[in-house]
Amino acid sequence: MKRTTVRLTTAAALTALTACTSSHSSGKPEQDRPTASAPAALPALRTAERSTERAETARVSSTTVLGTQLSLTADGVLSWRDGLSGALTIDYTGGSAAETMRGLGVTSMEARYLPDAYYARVGDTFAAKTGGKHWLRYAYDDLKTLGGGADPADQMRSTTPDQSVRLLLDSDDVRELGRQTVDGQATTHYAGTVDVEDVTDTELQQRLKDAGVAAETLDIWINEKNLLVKKVEMTSTANGRMTQTAHYSDYGVKVAVQKPPAADTEDFKTLLSQSG
Repeated sequence: MKRTTVRLTTAAALTALTACTSSHSSGKPEQDRPTASAPAALPALRTAERSTERAETARVSSTTVLGTQLSLTADGVLSWRDGLSGALTIDYTGGSAAETMRGLGVTSMEARYLPDAYYARVGDTFAAKTGGKHWLRYAYDDLKTLGGGADPADQMRSTTPDQSVRLLLDSDDVRELGRQTVDGQATTHYAGTVDVEDVTDTELQQRLKDAGVAAETLDIWINEKNLLVKKVEMTSTANGRMTQTAHYSDYGVKVAVQKPPAADTEDFKTLLSQSG
């Protein structure tokens, strides 16, 4: 029971984070990126990438659907000023994994992301099954032991909103689709399809292949301040079709995330060892 609940919490929190951000990074200097995309779109996207990166913090609201396994919403704040940090409230809204979580007394969860680990707060029913403590700590390096091909530690550290813009620069068919009003703001809509073979970051490329991804479509909306307002990613994975939609606002918002009390925190590695 402990092993099952710990792994479920891990998968749900990882999925929620990637719903709010993007687990992609080009890993290449700007001048080394492919230039086969529409010439008119490239300068605007590069400006948006830099502006979003310099903003350093934002408020995020997202939804994720992963086949029939899981659907969830996540709301909170993220900072990429000095490593990744942030706090999200995750609500499980459907899917087989959500039903399992609901049976364990978990319908929502608070997640705190710090540069070296993330912490998941669970309710009393769940805590009673895991030693009575309400916070589970997952060191990013320890998450590698969960397997599955991808490196969760690297994914976590590379999740910032500018990565969505950066990924679109790896597309060879990026196009500007015109002006649209999104969340009350005037924006420009860009879209493209990114083939795994064209991803310039070789480590990311391998992670996508391991997840069974051949290509994904990406739509982003950039406002007049050159900041990402909305993104929609869609791809087919080994676990089913995934759609992620995220809205970003309040760039520059204050983000101060504290570690949970040590006396009320258990490390997931300890729980796994106790459960055999």
